[in-house]
Amino acid sequence: MPETIRLQFEDIHIFVIHDLKELDLAPKAEGISVVISGHSHKPSIQQREGMTYLNPGSAGPRRFELPITVAELVIDGSAFSSRIIQLSQH
Repeated sequence: MPETIRLQFEDIHIFVIHDLKELDLAPKAEGISVVISGHSHKPSIQQREGMTYLNPGSAGPRRFELPITVAELVIDGSAFSSRIIQLSQH
């Protein structure tokens, strides 16, 4: 699997990277709407500089005390919504 992947669904540009600390570009300047990363396994959705940073967490075996989660990204043209879905209790 490559280190990063750029995707486009409808009008939404997505950048996927394992570890957000290794991000070596300016997503907003590149026209990216959503950055997805997962290294920390901590589920989160953050808004920064008009962009969404999404970490789906981990759907595999429990890590530390973190919940087992996935993320949903719903795209409709140039709009999107995201949410974290908890698969089991913490």
